[in-house]
Amino acid sequence: MKQRASGALDAVLRASAGATRRLRAALDPGFDPLAPAPSPVSVTLDDVTAGYGGVPALEGVTGRFEPGSLTALVGPNGAGKTTLLNILAGVTQPRSGARQIEGAGPGAIGYLSQTEAIDRLYPISVLEFVALGRWRSFGAFHSPPYALLTEVLGALDAVGMQNAATNQIGALSVGQFRRVLFARLIVQRARLILLDEPFAALDTATATDLLGVLAAWHREGRTIVAALHDLDQVRGHFPATLLLARRVIAWGETGAVLTTETLARAGMGSVRLEARPGLLRVVPS
Repeated sequence: MKQRASGALDAVLRASAGATRRLRAALDPGFDPLAPAPSPVSVTLDDVTAGYGGVPALEGVTGRFEPGSLTALVGPNGAGKTTLLNILAGVTQPRSGARQIEGAGPGAIGYLSQTEAIDRLYPISVLEFVALGRWRSFGAFHSPPYALLTEVLGALDAVGMQNAATNQIGALSVGQFRRVLFARLIVQRARLILLDEPFAALDTATATDLLGVLAAWHREGRTIVAALHDLDQVRGHFPATLLLARRVIAWGETGAVLTTETLARAGMGSVRLEARPGLLRVVPS
């Protein structure tokens, strides 16, 4: 494994002299790229209510995301899924109620929103962009430590983008850029990972690969919450589900949450059971 990483690193060094000169500018002998991620965090919500102007988005949400849990956030459009993720991330404050995160520290939360405010015309390579996932370790006015390159290459390898390390981010397709965003989350080593429709508009191969990354994070004990609309993905890959329609409709084991009755209560239309056991298809009313 080390030999493979070393070979890949040498290739990148040869192919991108300018980028790697910037990355090598600050050496940090104390940096350990193979250090394990810290233990996961838990999040408790106590009667959380939120809204925008006079329009309520969430009402009385109470529950707990357990340490190391993998939870799908499901609901119709306007159910408050993005608002809840923003509250979990600390981007939005609830009007009332409380959010309590246990075990969190600087850099503990990784959030991939639907609207990443990233100027893809900015001249930065994939390698440099992914390295910024660890900017807290070297500061805003310093270059990333050279030792971080090994971890960045490993993250790119994990998402199938190892051959694009020297490409500019503006040259990437939608699917490729989403892979790179996942690589940046890997490098960040976040313990609480929040994802808002991470597989939207992706081809099947890319979505499958990134679901594999989520599974690896889950095995590592990270706490993951992802807003999704594809119930096949939810049933196949997420042990727990929170069904939301401004308030909690159901929260628990996915098979028990995604039923004809609960989905109808959430306003997601009628549900048809198909031949494959347990497969749900939502059919608009």
